[in-house]
Amino acid sequence: MSQDVIASGKAKANANDDAGSFERSKRRLAWLLLLPTLAVVAVVALYPLAQTIYQSFTNARLASTQPTEFVGLENYQYLLKDSGFGKSIITTLVFTLITVGFEFVLGLAIALVINSNFKGRGVIRAAMLVPWAIPTVIAAQMWKWMYNDVYGVINDFFVDKTGLLNEPVAWIAKASTSLASVAAVDIWKTTPFVALLLLAGLQVIPSDIYEAAKVDGASRLQQFWSLTLPLLKPAILVTLIFRTLDALRVFDVFFVFFGARPDTQTMAIYAQQNIVNFSDLGYGATISVAIFLIIAIFVVIYVTAFKVEEA
Repeated sequence: MSQDVIASGKAKANANDDAGSFERSKRRLAWLLLLPTLAVVAVVALYPLAQTIYQSFTNARLASTQPTEFVGLENYQYLLKDSGFGKSIITTLVFTLITVGFEFVLGLAIALVINSNFKGRGVIRAAMLVPWAIPTVIAAQMWKWMYNDVYGVINDFFVDKTGLLNEPVAWIAKASTSLASVAAVDIWKTTPFVALLLLAGLQVIPSDIYEAAKVDGASRLQQFWSLTLPLLKPAILVTLIFRTLDALRVFDVFFVFFGARPDTQTMAIYAQQNIVNFSDLGYGATISVAIFLIIAIFVVIYVTAFKVEEA
């Protein structure tokens, strides 16, 4: 009897050793497969980031023959007092809150509609991606013409067709409407992308839980709040991170609309102006590091709020 117990214990120990060895080999294989990707990330992302951080502590000039000197925290001290950068932060944050908020609500509504079964669903899915597929610079220039107060179709619609306005509005030039105008373009263009991400999250939710909820007498609204939103949390997190990151570093649509106009400068345009126009590479790198830290703060807030480790 004791020999059988000992043999059984040895068999279990050998099985555990084999399982542990198999797990270790899987981990080694996973790291080997990840190494090329990690090497590429280190070359194209980590090295430029480290170089930018280093330059932010120097007085480096663009295309200058003068030797670069280490200035410590001098650039960061000036950045804290720079009212121009403070205005660019406010402009970027307001733009981010408006666009990400509207895009999420509209994208979720579109995703819920398209996720249902109806005739022609595939065609509508493909058609809704057309605005997102148009290059941003082309879309921005197209909307810039549409906003024109002389020949733009938007003023033509509101003044001549509907009579909602008494006279044409210079949507881009007017300070009170400029930010809303550029936000509308971003919402029009990027909402389909948000809807696509959320639709992918909706399609992995098993349908049988909704059937069980119907049997229990749950209404559509109760199903949405108790089932859809909690199960969609990982997709919502990815969507918000992607869109917030893009909105905080927005450059192209603002530059096409306003150039380097002081009252509509985003953080990215302010960095570009200091690097290219003023040739101040060191201070431009400092602004870039600040943008990186602001984006990192938003990512930490999202991950903490959504408890991604429990998703």
